[in-house]
Amino acid sequence: MRVEAAVLRAHDAPYSIEPLDLDDPGPGELLVRIAGAGMCHTDLLGRVPGDPIPKPVVLGHEGSGVVEAVGPGTDGFRTGDHVVLSFESCGTCANCRSALPGYCAQMSARNMAAAATDGLVRATDRDGAPVHTRWFGQSSFATHALATVRNAVKVDPEAPLRLLGPLGCGMQTGAGSVLVALGVAAGDGIAVFGAGAVGLAAVMAARIAGATTIVAVDLHANRLDLARELGATHALDAAEGDLPARIRDIAGPEGVQYALDTTAVPSVVADAVASLRPSGVCGLLGVGREEYRLDPRLMLMGRTVRGIIEGDVVPQLFIPRLVELWKQDRFPFDRLVRTYPLAEIDRAEADALSGAVVKPVLLPRTLGS
Repeated sequence: MRVEAAVLRAHDAPYSIEPLDLDDPGPGELLVRIAGAGMCHTDLLGRVPGDPIPKPVVLGHEGSGVVEAVGPGTDGFRTGDHVVLSFESCGTCANCRSALPGYCAQMSARNMAAAATDGLVRATDRDGAPVHTRWFGQSSFATHALATVRNAVKVDPEAPLRLLGPLGCGMQTGAGSVLVALGVAAGDGIAVFGAGAVGLAAVMAARIAGATTIVAVDLHANRLDLARELGATHALDAAEGDLPARIRDIAGPEGVQYALDTTAVPSVVADAVASLRPSGVCGLLGVGREEYRLDPRLMLMGRTVRGIIEGDVVPQLFIPRLVELWKQDRFPFDRLVRTYPLAEIDRAEADALSGAVVKPVLLPRTLGS
């Protein structure tokens, strides 16, 4: 079928809004009419010179929309279902079977390669040339996307569908890291480094968990103000220095039990680890290319550092949970969202990079703004 998509043809090129011919859904696939698609930091990997993401490509991996058609082997889904699209997994490896799909043995191949694992082309441009449309099993910067039964999550039709896409990655990563991966409990203390969408989701989740000390760290005053409104008990300007000492002034001389880094900046990661009490755990959520250097004396004293993918959650279980928390006004993720027409994707990207907006959500033309 003919669809419209934002196509990235080179890492340094603007997005091009183009018509594409998209295949009908095959076995295990769903055709989803996109209501909205969040722009996540991971989508910016397409801008890295020499990145491995093939071009031309349709990015976008926080889609939400309505199922328009189903292929064979899609029991449980039907046309008209409201869905949020998350990451794809194989469902058969040891980690998938252990309810850890974020650590799927085929995680990279099924999500980062932007190509179907069977090697078949799913979309072509007006000249008949192939366009990659399997970024995280969806490529949702478009009016329509082909998703799968493994990355589609049915949601309450009463929820605001066009705003739900960020629950598929950024929001579930931040909230899941607190509620599932780290298991923050009532009375705990946590420091969140980076108050973007992932970090602010973590702040909201920490309040839900009953943490009594919630420290947000960022360079942007507007994001620190928002963090306070969303549940942070303290907000620290990262530019003022000596963050571990300042966090100990707040949490006590031992430090906090938990820290989350969303920045992937080595010096920030080192501060996050140094802010922990001796039994503390630091979760690393950011994606970067620089080497981390940690003080071995801190690690020998019992502190733990671990990478966390997608909050350790099962999306089909966790995303509906976040929707219910939103309905109770306990997880107001929509306060982080600013919507843009899909045609203004370059402006949305620039606003995200500048820090002017926390979470851009792109609305395809066919659904209006």
